This record gives sequence, C-alpha cells and structure tokens, in this order.
Amino acid sequence: MKKKLFGTDGVRGVANIYPMTSEMAMQLGRAAGYIFKQGNRRHRIVIGKDTRLSGYMIENALAAGICSMGVDVLLVGPLPTPGIAFITSSMRADAGVVISASHNAYQDNGIKFFSADGFKLPDEMELRIEDLIFSKKIDSLRPTAAEVGKAFRIDDARGRYIVFLKNAFPRDLDLKGLKIVLDCANGAAYKVAPAVLEELGAEVIPLGVSPNGTNINAGCGSLHPGIIAEAVREHRAHLGMALDGDADRVIFVDEFGHEVDGDHIMAICATEMLKEKKLTKNTLVATVMSNLGLDIALRQAGGKVVKTAVGDRYVVEEMLRHGYNLGGEQSGHMIFLDHNTTGDGMISALQVLAIMQRTGKPLSELAEVMIALPQVLLNVRMEDRREINDVPEVQKMIRAAEQKLGETGRVLIRYSGTEPLLRIMLEGQDKYQITELAHEIGAAIEKHLGGKKEGR
Repeated sequence: MKKKLFGTDGVRGVANIYPMTSEMAMQLGRAAGYIFKQGNRRHRIVIGKDTRLSGYMIENALAAGICSMGVDVLLVGPLPTPGIAFITSSMRADAGVVISASHNAYQDNGIKFFSADGFKLPDEMELRIEDLIFSKKIDSLRPTAAEVGKAFRIDDARGRYIVFLKNAFPRDLDLKGLKIVLDCANGAAYKVAPAVLEELGAEVIPLGVSPNGTNINAGCGSLHPGIIAEAVREHRAHLGMALDGDADRVIFVDEFGHEVDGDHIMAICATEMLKEKKLTKNTLVATVMSNLGLDIALRQAGGKVVKTAVGDRYVVEEMLRHGYNLGGEQSGHMIFLDHNTTGDGMISALQVLAIMQRTGKPLSELAEVMIALPQVLLNVRMEDRREINDVPEVQKMIRAAEQKLGETGRVLIRYSGTEPLLRIMLEGQDKYQITELAHEIGAAIEKHLGGKKEGR
C-alpha cells in the first residue's frame, strides 16, 4: 500500500495547510492513542517540539486527540528529536511524538512518532495510523468521564537529556582547552547543546541560540556551514559544529574553516572503532548518497560499508536487522546505537570530540582518513511526482551519462522524502564533467516532466 500522509520522516508540510493542519494533528493523535493503548492501565505518550511558531497549535491539537482516546500526554516542550526518543524510552512511555520539520524553514512543520523503545515507527505501523484516519474506524470510540486522558508538563526533561548526553562522553576525558563554535540553528538544542559542551569544560562560542518562532534554520544551522566557518577563523577556534532545527544531525568545520560532512565524520568514527574493535561486524551502514570515498576508506582500514535507501530510518532498520552499531548519512545524520536509538547531533559531536582529545589530533588531520570523489547534487523542484522510468527521453540522458562515467562514477536520481524535489546526484573523477552531465539530465527533466532546476 502507498502511504498518503507519511513520507520518509513522518508527516510534513506547510503549517496550517493540509496535511499539517490542527484537524489532521488531532486525527493523528487519536489514531496514535488507539494504536499504543494496549492493556488495562493508564497509558502515556510524550510530545516534544522544536521552536517553530506553529508548534503551539499542533502540540495542542495532538494532545487533544491523544487525550480523547483515554491516553495521558507528557509535554516536554522544546527538545531535540533524539532527546524525545530518549525521554520516551527512559520514562517507559508507550510512544513519543516530535513536532518538527527538521532543517526546513519555519513555515513548515511535521509530526513523527517513536515507539516505546525510542525507535521510529516502521512503514506498517504508519499505514495502520493512516487506515484508522481515512477509514474513520475510530470515530465512534470516545471514552468519557474518568476514562478521558490528562496532560502533564515534564519540567526536568531538558536536564535529564543533558545528563544523558554527558554520559555518552568518556569519563576519563573532558573538553578543557577546546574552543568550539556552536550553531544551534535557533532550534530545539539552543539550551541543551551549549550546556553540555560547557559542563564538559569547553569554551563555547554560541550562535543561533535566540529562537523567536520564525528564525529557525534561517541562514544558520547545518545547511549553512559558512557561518561557523567564518566564526572559527575569526575566533581562532579549534572547530565549529552546526546542528539543524531538531538537532538530529550535525555538520563540522575544522580549525581552518573547511567543511567536514557526515561521510568524513563516519569515516573518522568507524576507523577509530575498527582500531578499538568496537565496530560490530566491522561494518558501517550508509545510504546510496554517501561518497564512494567512504567505501574506499573503510576498505583500507579493514572494514566495509553497507548501503541503504536514503533516510535515517532505513539506516536504523538495516542496523537492527543485522546487529550493526554505527550508521548514518552524508547530511550529518549519524546513529550510534551504543548510545541512542536515532540520529543525535550531540551524541555524534561528542564521539568526534572524544577522538580529538584522545589522539591529540586536530579535526583537519582526522578528516584525512577519507578522500572524497567529486560529487554534484542538483535539485529540480517538481509539482507532480511523475515516474522518471516512464519517460524515455530522460532515461536516454541518464544512460548516456552512465556510459561516459563508466566504472569510475555513478548517477543517482531520486525524489526527496521531505520536499517536492527530484534530486540528481552524480559522482566521478572529473568535477567539470559530472556538473555538465547533471545539468543535461536536469534540462531533460525540466523539458519532459515540467520541473524547474534550482541553483542555476
């Protein structure tokens, strides 16, 4: 069955426009309340959010829907997505809900769910939620009197998560002597992240820590590493870190202001874990978007890379299926299953900082473990998700590009799971060649599928 509401990372869209309306949020709350209410006892669902203005509206609607099914709500307020996964599991709640559109602009918002163990829901359960909503099967199920749910605010959720993060850092190390530029994207980690680094002894230069409801991800955060690069050079810091709006991803810059993306961070952590014999089955899980240089780096270190479809949920599913403990995406989502159940920007950052402190090496030197092949990513904004395999002219351009690249490169074209974009990714040894080929494919898509290339 094809999902109608859920994408690769929950339900997402422009706030107050279908499907991200208060009416749909209430329906999602009712359906989730029904699914997670198992057994004759009081049930509880955690709700957290980022700093978007529309979070208030959606939070109240979700809570109303959940309570209407006889399930209690635990409100934690603004907290990173991985923090909500942690709180859900540690408080033995039946489920968790995150209100966030991650790296998107403030006018967007989203709803994603965690099960009691802190993992994102599988496709089958999301389909069950959709079926309950569209079939109207639960419309007549309405508890009354003392059976209606209650809402409680958890005031110490932030403190609990800060302690949890600090426990993920080796007890024999600290961050004294490190000057770190930290960009919190005016998002969910604006209080948590600086506190963790400062309590571990770092000197922190905070950016993006003044959310006002509309400035989340606005020219800051993980999509704009140039901000921290400039600040690192200005303050002569040892490195810079940029989180996104819900802090489940992190991007770095080294002491020279050069970007260090998720692939390089995975290479650093995986090769170090190989040395310490801590990388389960000597295997790292990445997505098809990861650079081939990552495969080469792991192979040279005695490990291997397993690839999945794009989306951290698919990375986690592969990790759980085979018992791996490290995986992630080029975008900065990294999952350290020894520490948390989902992508966690601060957990990832602390692992890198621990390696720097343990080895005494700067980030620029650590990043040399991987040499990236040139890669080009071109986005085509699409109003309609037409199947590109059904368009011979586009397929002809793709095959021609693949023939030119041969075994030294690749072409990957896919629809984004969170935005109305068709992503064209080419990788090869010649940056000029793959850029030209990407634009040729993009032009064919514009002509035959009606899209519009971005970043001309």
